[in-house]
Amino acid sequence: MSFNLFAAEEQAVEQARALGERLKEVAPDCVAGFEALIESFQRSIREQRRLLRVSDRLQAQLGTANQELERRRQEAETALVELREAQRAMLQAEKLASLGALVAGVAHEINTPVGIAVSCASHLADATVRLKAMSESGGISRGDFSRYLATAADTSDLILANCQRAAQLIAGFKQVAVDRASSERRRITLGSYIHETLVSLQPKLRPAGHGVSVSCPADLELDSYPGALSQILANLVMNALTHAFAEGRSGGMAIEVAPAEGDMVRLTFRDDGRGMTDEHRNRVFEPFFTTRRGQGGSGLGLHIVHNLVVGVLKGSITVDSAPDRGTAFTLLFPRCTPDDPAPPAEAPVNPPA
Repeated sequence: MSFNLFAAEEQAVEQARALGERLKEVAPDCVAGFEALIESFQRSIREQRRLLRVSDRLQAQLGTANQELERRRQEAETALVELREAQRAMLQAEKLASLGALVAGVAHEINTPVGIAVSCASHLADATVRLKAMSESGGISRGDFSRYLATAADTSDLILANCQRAAQLIAGFKQVAVDRASSERRRITLGSYIHETLVSLQPKLRPAGHGVSVSCPADLELDSYPGALSQILANLVMNALTHAFAEGRSGGMAIEVAPAEGDMVRLTFRDDGRGMTDEHRNRVFEPFFTTRRGQGGSGLGLHIVHNLVVGVLKGSITVDSAPDRGTAFTLLFPRCTPDDPAPPAEAPVNPPA
C-alpha cells in the first residue's frame, strides 16, 4: 500500500537525481543546493511514510476500540434487559407476598368468629343431647325445658352473629384479593375499603401493640383502582413496621383522608417512629434502596408505592421526615382516575425521577 502511494514521489526523486547528474556538467555551482533540495524532499517522503504508518496503527487501534465498545454496548443492553426482568420478577414476588400476607391475616381474623361459632354449636349440641335424654327417660321438667330454650336462644344469637362476622371478613377478603390480582377499576367507599385492607394486617400490628387510626369522610367515594390503593396502604404500613419502630417498641400510625381542590383526594399516612435523615429521605423511593439489607428489607416496597401512585392512580407522593420526628407520606390523586388506553396490570419498573 505504501509503495503504491509513494510511487510518484520515488519516480520524481529518480528523475531529480538524473537531472542532478546533467546539472553537474551545465551548472556545477548549483549542484549542492539541488542535492540539498532532493534530500529535503526525501525527508518529507520519509516523514509522510512514518505518518502513514502511525495512521494505520491508529486506525487499527480505533477499529479494535470500536469493536470493544460495541461488545460492551451489547453486554450493557443484555444486562439492562436482565435487570428489568429481575425487577419484574421481584415486583411480582412482592405482589404475591402481599397476597400471602393478606390470606394469612384474614385467616387469622376469621379464626375468632368461626371458633366462637363452633364452640357455641358444640354447646348447643350437648344441651340438645341432654334434653333428649331427659325426654326419653320421662324426667324432663318445665324448668329444664326453659333453661334449654334460653341456652338455645343465646347460642343461636352468638352463632349467627359470628357467622355473619366471618362472612363479612370473607367477602372483604375476596374483594381485596381480586382487586390486587386483577387491577380492576370500580367504585368504592374509601373509608370502608381502608378498614377492609387493615384487617389483613392485624396479625402484624397486634403482637407489638401497634395501632392504626383512620380518619376519612364516610361518604367519600372513588372511581379508581382499589387494588393499587390496597397495595399502597399495605406497603406503607409494613414499611413503618420494618423501619419506624425499634424492636419491642409499640408505636402509632394514622391514615388521614380529606377532599382536596380540583376533585382530588389527599391521603396522609404518618407514624410517630424514629424518622429519617435527609440522605435517606431523598433516596426513599429508589428501587433496591434499603437501610435493612439482610434484615427483612428488599428496597422495593416504597418504590412500588411510588410507581402505583404515579402510574396507576395518576397522582403524586411526597415524604416529610426528620430524625426522632416520625415520617409522613402524603398522596394526592384524582377521585376519578383518568382513563388510559390500557390500564396497567402491575407497577411500572422505571425508577422515579
